[in-house]
Amino acid sequence: MTDRLYYTDPYLREFDATVQRVEARDGRILVTLDRTAFYPTSGGQPFDTGTLGPFRVVDVVDEEDGSIVHVVEQNREPGTENPEPGTQNLEREPRTPNPEPGGVLHARIDWPRRFDHMQQHTGQHVLSAAFERLFHNRTVSFHLGADVATIDLAREASPDEIAAAEHDANRVVWEDRAVAIRFVSAEEAATLPLRKEPARGGTLRLIDVADFDLSACGGTHVSRTGGIGVIAVSRWDRFKGGQRLEFVCGGRALRAFRVLRDAAASSVRLLSVLPGEVPAAIERLQADAKEQRRLTGAQQIELARYRADELAANSELMGSVHLVVRALDADANALKAMASAIASRPGFVVALFSSSSPTVAAIARSNGLSISSHHVLQALVAKFGGRGGGRPELAQGGGLVGTELDILSAARHELSAYL
Repeated sequence: MTDRLYYTDPYLREFDATVQRVEARDGRILVTLDRTAFYPTSGGQPFDTGTLGPFRVVDVVDEEDGSIVHVVEQNREPGTENPEPGTQNLEREPRTPNPEPGGVLHARIDWPRRFDHMQQHTGQHVLSAAFERLFHNRTVSFHLGADVATIDLAREASPDEIAAAEHDANRVVWEDRAVAIRFVSAEEAATLPLRKEPARGGTLRLIDVADFDLSACGGTHVSRTGGIGVIAVSRWDRFKGGQRLEFVCGGRALRAFRVLRDAAASSVRLLSVLPGEVPAAIERLQADAKEQRRLTGAQQIELARYRADELAANSELMGSVHLVVRALDADANALKAMASAIASRPGFVVALFSSSSPTVAAIARSNGLSISSHHVLQALVAKFGGRGGGRPELAQGGGLVGTELDILSAARHELSAYL
């Protein structure tokens, strides 16, 4: 059983501990101490990182027997991190000896990471309590990610409810209320107004946000709500019959604000509008772009018709059928438009390809002919790769890989089998 120092002092950054057990697994060393301030992944909160003597802690695991295992990586000795080229395999790089059971190690917590987790986790308690107190909307789960944290609400909240809960949560933050740690028995806990029924029995660790929230929790928290800084809900979505909210607190909120500030400043500069006019300016740009795409599409179709006349005029006559097999500098839409325009004439078979690679194809034939454009395309896909489909009268594909000469020759061969 490991003595969990973070239970009573989450602000502890350094400590000494005695090594109880050492194991090697998958190139890493697993160290069990008699006591630790490192928090293991649990309750939606990630593990702490830091150092154990000369070793870097890269994971912390809560074992079933009540002990905490520190997964560490060996540090190379100074000067061996970047060996001279050609010397890497001459001898094994020196490494720090593994810790020995009974030895004492001095440990340091990665404080910026720990304090970030404390801000987010305490912020979650306050935000969840706000939803519970204002709207009786309980939190069913919590996850603390690397960039944002999330809570899953039992039911969907309206934008106004979210804004109200966010405002109330920040009121509690700015009142700088005490956040106390209490230990009680399961029997005593049953008499207390806990926000959520505890998942286990025995002695319970409670986090008490003064006159606002009381919850059983083993995580690390700030000592006063002012340490949270600010709580900002960044987005929300429907999730499993309820709602998932993303939020950021403290330093994360400041970083998110900077990103939004810089994006807004760039948008204002590029669009030459005031900050409040950015959304309307983007809507105008979208409308203009849509209109330009419509005009461009109409022009491409018109141009395709003129090019179709030229291609039809230079077709190859095979029996009673006019054959057009060409590679052109055109995209899929233009190829389809030209192939369709040519095939609208009687007695034509058309196979058009892009001159760029991977090759795009459009194959068409006039009404009354027995050639299957789809079968011809599938034969080409089988030979040159890619994919495609369509109907007997018109088929399209893409992703063909081969030389222009090989693809045109193969297309001519497949078509000639029908003529």
